[in-house]
Amino acid sequence: MPKLIRLYIVNVAFGFALAAGFVGALVALDVAGIGRLVLHSDMGLVAALMLWVFHGVLFAGVQFGIAVMGLAEDRGPRGGTLIPIRVEATVQRKRR
Repeated sequence: MPKLIRLYIVNVAFGFALAAGFVGALVALDVAGIGRLVLHSDMGLVAALMLWVFHGVLFAGVQFGIAVMGLAEDRGPRGGTLIPIRVEATVQRKRR
């Protein structure tokens, strides 16, 4: 399997696992009454599934973006030390 595909699958799995923990914490801590709605409603399972899928897509995308940005090659030191240099600036007044 190509390395990029493996990187994508691993990060998507991690994002969905993180989303499962997040939704579990939302339900367990009853944030904004979500736990009560999920546990006491007849469509609570569907709501929890939707929360997990949508948060999973979000967290997986962010996780993959962070992983891809971390692949950038470091080109070594850039720039250097800055040395202040005094520059004379003259202002000309407008004549009327």
